[in-house]
Amino acid sequence: MNAVGIGILYLVLGNMVAVFSDALVKVLEPDQPVFQFVFFRQLSAAILLTPWLLWSWRRNPPVALKWHLLRAHIWAIGVCLMVIALTRLPLATANALFYAAPLMMVPLAVWLAGEAISRQKVLTAFIGFVGVLIVLRPTEVNWAALAALGVALSMALNNLLIKRIPLQQPIAQTLFFTNVLSMPFILALAWWEGGDWQWQMWWPAFGSSALIMVYAGLCVVAYRKAEASKIASAEYTGLLMAVAIGVWLFDEQPGLPLLLGCLCIILPLIAMARSKPKPQAEPAL
Repeated sequence: MNAVGIGILYLVLGNMVAVFSDALVKVLEPDQPVFQFVFFRQLSAAILLTPWLLWSWRRNPPVALKWHLLRAHIWAIGVCLMVIALTRLPLATANALFYAAPLMMVPLAVWLAGEAISRQKVLTAFIGFVGVLIVLRPTEVNWAALAALGVALSMALNNLLIKRIPLQQPIAQTLFFTNVLSMPFILALAWWEGGDWQWQMWWPAFGSSALIMVYAGLCVVAYRKAEASKIASAEYTGLLMAVAIGVWLFDEQPGLPLLLGCLCIILPLIAMARSKPKPQAEPAL
Protein backbone atom coordinates (compact mmCIF):
# COMPACT_ATOMS: atom_id res chain seq x y z
CA MET A 1 0.00 0.00 0.00
CA ASN A 2 1.37 3.42 -0.92
CA ALA A 3 1.65 6.40 1.43
CA VAL A 4 -1.69 7.83 0.32
CA GLY A 5 -3.46 4.54 1.00
CA ILE A 6 -1.88 4.25 4.45
CA GLY A 7 -2.83 7.83 5.28
CA ILE A 8 -6.42 7.19 4.21
CA LEU A 9 -6.59 4.04 6.35
CA TYR A 10 -5.44 5.95 9.45
CA LEU A 11 -7.99 8.69 8.84
CA VAL A 12 -10.81 6.18 8.37
CA LEU A 13 -9.99 4.51 11.69
CA GLY A 14 -9.57 7.86 13.42
CA ASN A 15 -12.92 9.16 12.28
CA MET A 16 -14.70 6.02 13.43
CA VAL A 17 -13.28 6.62 16.91
CA ALA A 18 -14.17 10.31 16.80
CA VAL A 19 -17.88 9.57 16.29
CA PHE A 20 -17.99 7.69 19.59
CA SER A 21 -16.40 10.72 21.23
CA ASP A 22 -19.15 12.90 19.71
CA ALA A 23 -21.80 10.57 21.11
CA LEU A 24 -20.43 11.05 24.64
CA VAL A 25 -20.66 14.83 24.21
CA LYS A 26 -24.16 14.52 22.77
CA VAL A 27 -25.52 13.11 26.05
CA LEU A 28 -24.85 16.43 27.82
CA GLU A 29 -27.68 18.86 28.41
CA PRO A 30 -27.50 22.15 26.44
CA ASP A 31 -27.49 24.22 29.65
CA GLN A 32 -24.51 22.46 31.24
CA PRO A 33 -21.34 24.60 31.49
CA VAL A 34 -19.34 24.25 28.29
CA PHE A 35 -15.96 25.46 29.53
CA GLN A 36 -16.05 23.21 32.60
CA PHE A 37 -16.58 20.21 30.36
CA VAL A 38 -13.73 21.25 28.07
CA PHE A 39 -11.45 21.77 31.08
CA PHE A 40 -12.33 18.28 32.37
CA ARG A 41 -11.41 16.91 28.93
CA GLN A 42 -8.06 18.68 29.01
CA LEU A 43 -7.32 17.53 32.55
CA SER A 44 -8.13 13.92 31.72
CA ALA A 45 -5.94 14.14 28.62
CA ALA A 46 -3.05 15.44 30.71
CA ILE A 47 -3.46 12.55 33.18
CA LEU A 48 -3.56 9.95 30.41
CA LEU A 49 -0.60 11.36 28.50
CA THR A 50 1.79 12.27 31.35
CA PRO A 51 3.40 8.78 31.59
CA TRP A 52 4.07 8.77 27.84
CA LEU A 53 5.40 12.31 28.02
CA LEU A 54 7.87 11.45 30.81
CA TRP A 55 9.00 8.34 28.94
CA SER A 56 9.82 10.30 25.79
CA TRP A 57 11.10 13.50 27.40
CA ARG A 58 14.78 12.55 27.73
CA ARG A 59 15.04 10.97 24.31
CA ASN A 60 13.16 13.77 22.53
CA PRO A 61 13.13 17.11 24.37
CA PRO A 62 10.14 19.24 23.32
CA VAL A 63 10.67 21.57 20.38
CA ALA A 64 8.55 23.91 18.25
CA LEU A 65 6.62 25.08 21.32
CA LYS A 66 5.26 28.15 19.53
CA TRP A 67 3.47 25.90 17.03
CA HIS A 68 2.21 23.69 19.83
CA LEU A 69 0.90 26.78 21.61
CA LEU A 70 -0.93 27.95 18.51
CA ARG A 71 -2.40 24.52 17.79
CA ALA A 72 -3.47 24.13 21.43
CA HIS A 73 -5.56 27.30 21.43
CA ILE A 74 -7.09 26.60 18.03
CA TRP A 75 -7.96 23.10 19.24
CA ALA A 76 -9.45 24.43 22.51
CA ILE A 77 -11.68 26.90 20.69
CA GLY A 78 -12.78 24.12 18.35
CA VAL A 79 -13.68 21.83 21.27
CA CYS A 80 -15.77 24.56 22.89
CA LEU A 81 -17.63 25.11 19.63
CA MET A 82 -18.06 21.35 19.25
CA VAL A 83 -19.80 21.05 22.61
CA ILE A 84 -22.15 23.89 21.68
CA ALA A 85 -22.95 22.31 18.31
CA LEU A 86 -23.45 18.73 19.52
CA THR A 87 -25.69 19.70 22.44
CA ARG A 88 -27.91 21.95 20.31
CA LEU A 89 -28.06 20.27 16.91
CA PRO A 90 -29.13 16.81 15.77
CA LEU A 91 -26.15 14.48 15.56
CA ALA A 92 -26.51 14.16 11.79
CA THR A 93 -26.60 17.91 11.20
CA ALA A 94 -23.61 18.58 13.46
CA ASN A 95 -21.52 15.85 11.83
CA ALA A 96 -22.39 17.05 8.34
CA LEU A 97 -20.99 20.46 9.19
CA PHE A 98 -17.93 19.00 10.94
CA TYR A 99 -17.09 17.19 7.72
CA ALA A 100 -16.62 20.50 5.96
CA ALA A 101 -13.07 20.33 7.38
CA PRO A 102 -11.56 18.32 4.50
CA LEU A 103 -13.17 20.64 2.00
CA MET A 104 -11.64 23.62 3.81
CA MET A 105 -8.25 21.90 3.84
CA VAL A 106 -7.88 21.90 0.05
CA PRO A 107 -7.50 25.71 -0.34
CA LEU A 108 -5.83 26.05 3.06
CA ALA A 109 -3.21 23.44 2.11
CA VAL A 110 -2.37 25.46 -0.99
CA TRP A 111 -2.28 28.75 0.90
CA LEU A 112 -0.54 27.74 4.14
CA ALA A 113 1.45 24.62 3.21
CA GLY A 114 2.26 25.39 -0.42
CA GLU A 115 0.88 22.06 -1.62
CA ALA A 116 0.14 21.65 -5.30
CA ILE A 117 -3.49 21.80 -6.34
CA SER A 118 -4.99 19.55 -8.96
CA ARG A 119 -8.36 18.98 -10.55
CA GLN A 120 -8.56 15.55 -8.93
CA LYS A 121 -8.01 16.91 -5.42
CA VAL A 122 -10.64 19.60 -5.85
CA LEU A 123 -13.13 17.20 -7.46
CA THR A 124 -12.63 14.56 -4.76
CA ALA A 125 -13.17 17.06 -1.96
CA PHE A 126 -16.21 18.55 -3.66
CA ILE A 127 -17.90 15.23 -4.45
CA GLY A 128 -17.18 13.99 -0.94
CA PHE A 129 -18.74 17.05 0.63
CA VAL A 130 -21.79 16.67 -1.61
CA GLY A 131 -22.02 13.09 -0.36
CA VAL A 132 -21.97 14.28 3.24
CA LEU A 133 -24.81 16.68 2.53
CA ILE A 134 -26.84 13.97 0.78
CA VAL A 135 -26.45 11.51 3.65
CA LEU A 136 -26.90 13.85 6.58
CA ARG A 137 -29.02 16.55 4.96
CA PRO A 138 -28.28 19.51 7.26
CA THR A 139 -31.24 21.83 7.32
CA GLU A 140 -30.63 24.12 10.30
CA VAL A 141 -28.64 27.34 9.92
CA ASN A 142 -28.28 29.08 13.28
CA TRP A 143 -25.60 29.93 15.81
CA ALA A 144 -25.11 26.26 16.65
CA ALA A 145 -24.61 25.47 12.96
CA LEU A 146 -22.08 28.29 12.70
CA ALA A 147 -20.32 26.82 15.74
CA ALA A 148 -20.13 23.49 13.90
CA LEU A 149 -18.50 25.22 10.93
CA GLY A 150 -16.04 26.78 13.37
CA VAL A 151 -15.19 23.26 14.54
CA ALA A 152 -14.49 22.27 10.94
CA LEU A 153 -12.19 25.26 10.46
CA SER A 154 -10.28 24.51 13.67
CA MET A 155 -9.81 20.88 12.60
CA ALA A 156 -8.56 21.91 9.18
CA LEU A 157 -6.06 24.40 10.61
CA ASN A 158 -4.79 21.97 13.24
CA ASN A 159 -4.25 19.22 10.70
CA LEU A 160 -2.29 21.54 8.43
CA LEU A 161 -0.19 22.91 11.30
CA ILE A 162 0.99 19.35 11.99
CA LYS A 163 3.45 19.97 9.15
CA ARG A 164 5.13 22.59 11.37
CA ILE A 165 5.89 19.98 14.04
CA PRO A 166 9.23 18.16 13.53
CA LEU A 167 8.90 14.54 12.43
CA GLN A 168 10.97 13.31 15.39
CA GLN A 169 8.47 14.80 17.85
CA PRO A 170 6.69 11.88 19.58
CA ILE A 171 2.94 11.78 19.05
CA ALA A 172 2.36 11.68 22.83
CA GLN A 173 4.17 15.01 23.21
CA THR A 174 2.15 16.55 20.40
CA LEU A 175 -1.14 15.43 21.96
CA PHE A 176 -0.05 16.50 25.45
CA PHE A 177 0.85 20.02 24.39
CA THR A 178 -2.29 20.31 22.25
CA ASN A 179 -4.42 19.70 25.35
CA VAL A 180 -2.36 21.25 28.15
CA LEU A 181 -0.98 24.51 26.80
CA SER A 182 -4.46 26.00 26.49
CA MET A 183 -5.63 24.90 29.97
CA PRO A 184 -5.07 28.33 31.59
CA PHE A 185 -7.18 29.91 28.84
CA ILE A 186 -10.03 27.43 29.29
CA LEU A 187 -9.84 27.61 33.10
CA ALA A 188 -10.20 31.39 32.88
CA LEU A 189 -13.24 30.95 30.65
CA ALA A 190 -14.72 28.44 33.13
CA TRP A 191 -14.25 30.97 35.94
CA TRP A 192 -15.91 33.64 33.79
CA GLU A 193 -18.74 31.22 33.00
CA GLY A 194 -19.52 30.96 36.72
CA GLY A 195 -21.68 28.41 38.49
CA ASP A 196 -20.88 25.42 40.66
CA TRP A 197 -18.53 22.78 39.35
CA GLN A 198 -20.47 19.82 37.99
CA TRP A 199 -18.22 16.87 38.67
CA GLN A 200 -20.67 14.39 37.16
CA MET A 201 -19.39 15.57 33.77
CA TRP A 202 -15.96 14.12 34.53
CA TRP A 203 -16.63 10.62 33.18
CA PRO A 204 -18.15 11.67 29.85
CA ALA A 205 -15.31 14.15 29.51
CA PHE A 206 -12.74 11.48 30.33
CA GLY A 207 -14.16 9.03 27.79
CA SER A 208 -14.55 11.68 25.12
CA SER A 209 -10.99 12.89 25.70
CA ALA A 210 -9.51 9.39 25.50
CA LEU A 211 -11.28 8.67 22.23
CA ILE A 212 -10.45 12.00 20.63
CA MET A 213 -6.79 11.56 21.53
CA VAL A 214 -6.81 8.32 19.58
CA TYR A 215 -8.34 10.23 16.67
CA ALA A 216 -5.82 13.06 16.94
CA GLY A 217 -2.91 10.65 17.12
CA LEU A 218 -4.07 8.85 14.00
CA CYS A 219 -4.42 12.21 12.25
CA VAL A 220 -0.85 13.13 13.17
CA VAL A 221 0.39 9.87 11.66
CA ALA A 222 -1.82 10.18 8.58
CA TYR A 223 -0.90 13.75 7.67
CA ARG A 224 2.78 12.97 8.12
CA LYS A 225 2.43 10.10 5.65
CA ALA A 226 0.94 12.01 2.72
CA GLU A 227 -0.11 15.42 1.42
CA ALA A 228 -3.03 16.81 3.36
CA SER A 229 -5.09 17.77 0.33
CA LYS A 230 -4.68 14.28 -1.16
CA ILE A 231 -5.97 12.29 1.81
CA ALA A 232 -8.25 14.81 3.51
CA SER A 233 -11.37 13.39 1.85
CA ALA A 234 -10.92 10.23 3.94
CA GLU A 235 -12.24 12.30 6.85
CA TYR A 236 -15.69 11.91 5.29
CA THR A 237 -15.88 8.18 6.00
CA GLY A 238 -16.68 8.85 9.64
CA LEU A 239 -20.21 9.63 8.50
CA LEU A 240 -20.83 5.89 8.05
CA MET A 241 -20.29 5.40 11.76
CA ALA A 242 -22.26 8.58 12.49
CA VAL A 243 -25.24 7.15 10.65
CA ALA A 244 -24.88 3.83 12.50
CA ILE A 245 -24.72 5.58 15.89
CA GLY A 246 -27.69 7.70 14.89
CA VAL A 247 -29.73 4.57 14.14
CA TRP A 248 -28.61 2.83 17.31
CA LEU A 249 -28.92 5.64 19.85
CA PHE A 250 -30.98 8.42 18.28
CA ASP A 251 -33.55 6.52 16.16
CA GLU A 252 -32.40 7.99 12.86
CA GLN A 253 -33.64 6.00 9.86
CA PRO A 254 -31.26 5.88 6.86
CA GLY A 255 -32.65 5.44 3.35
CA LEU A 256 -31.71 6.02 -0.27
CA PRO A 257 -29.71 9.18 0.56
CA LEU A 258 -27.36 6.99 2.63
CA LEU A 259 -26.52 4.84 -0.40
CA LEU A 260 -26.08 7.77 -2.76
CA GLY A 261 -24.00 9.75 -0.28
CA CYS A 262 -21.73 6.82 0.54
CA LEU A 263 -21.08 6.23 -3.13
CA CYS A 264 -20.15 9.91 -3.56
CA ILE A 265 -17.68 9.60 -0.70
CA ILE A 266 -16.15 6.16 -1.12
CA LEU A 267 -15.64 5.98 -4.88
CA PRO A 268 -13.50 9.16 -5.16
CA LEU A 269 -11.43 7.94 -2.19
CA ILE A 270 -10.72 4.63 -3.87
CA ALA A 271 -9.70 6.43 -7.04
CA MET A 272 -7.44 8.78 -5.08
CA ALA A 273 -5.77 5.96 -3.14
CA ARG A 274 -5.05 3.97 -6.29
CA SER A 275 -3.78 6.87 -8.35
CA LYS A 276 -0.04 6.94 -8.92
CA PRO A 277 2.06 10.09 -9.35
CA LYS A 278 3.03 10.75 -12.91
CA PRO A 279 6.71 10.08 -13.58
CA GLN A 280 8.73 13.23 -14.01
CA ALA A 281 10.27 13.78 -17.42
CA GLU A 282 14.00 13.38 -17.78
CA PRO A 283 15.75 16.74 -17.97
CA ALA A 284 16.96 17.61 -21.43
CA LEU A 285 20.69 17.35 -21.97
